[in-house]
Amino acid sequence: MRRPFIAGNWKLHKTLAESRDLAQQLFVGTADVKDRDIVIAPVFTALAAVNQVVGDTHIGLAAQNCYPADQGAFTGEVSPAQLKDAGCGYVIIGHSERRQLFSETDEFINQKVLKCLETGLNPILCIGETLEERETDQMLEVLTRQVKGGLAGLTAEQMERIVIAYEPVWAIGTGKTATDEQAQEAHSFIRGLVQGLFTPEVAAAVRILYGGSVKPGNVDGLMAQDDIDGALVGGASLNAEDFLRIIKFQS
Repeated sequence: MRRPFIAGNWKLHKTLAESRDLAQQLFVGTADVKDRDIVIAPVFTALAAVNQVVGDTHIGLAAQNCYPADQGAFTGEVSPAQLKDAGCGYVIIGHSERRQLFSETDEFINQKVLKCLETGLNPILCIGETLEERETDQMLEVLTRQVKGGLAGLTAEQMERIVIAYEPVWAIGTGKTATDEQAQEAHSFIRGLVQGLFTPEVAAAVRILYGGSVKPGNVDGLMAQDDIDGALVGGASLNAEDFLRIIKFQS
């Protein structure tokens, strides 16, 4: 059985005080949750402050991005080593907004994955197709390229530390959500890709999250699907009541 994994991506939201307050509400509200992993991803400036609230607790801390170097002349960037020092255990890598807005390539994303693993951080690798790619029957081709590119050079042992997040770009922040069946179809295909790259055992163990307008009203149906192991939640993770309901999904 794969342990469910619920992550909240706060994106470019929340001040230090607001971040600490939300983290505290989530900490208190999930005190009785023992059977699933919970991770939150504040902005860079709030990581250390949030770590003071959730560090060494049942809630994990993630960064939303990183640069694949330990240090150097990379103005405006943050290294995996610095993120680990701030208390992070995870890093979101290759989010569609990074791919779309900042032109990140599969090769660059793969460099980040490898550097995070080398540093002792666990990557949450995001993949997903745009609406145009889905409507022109390119979805499977896009997912294949992103999975193979993002996981290039990894060993089966390293795959134990990888979480994959499938986020159809057309469903992110739009209010549109893939149907349970559409999401399951994509997740099953992704698991098959991992099996082709590694082994059936690795594929059976890897956790694949769904992301894209996950809300309290649709999380139960999504989590009931065989190959959906969790959720990467955007907007709904900014509200404690909504995110707590998602964390406490019932499948």
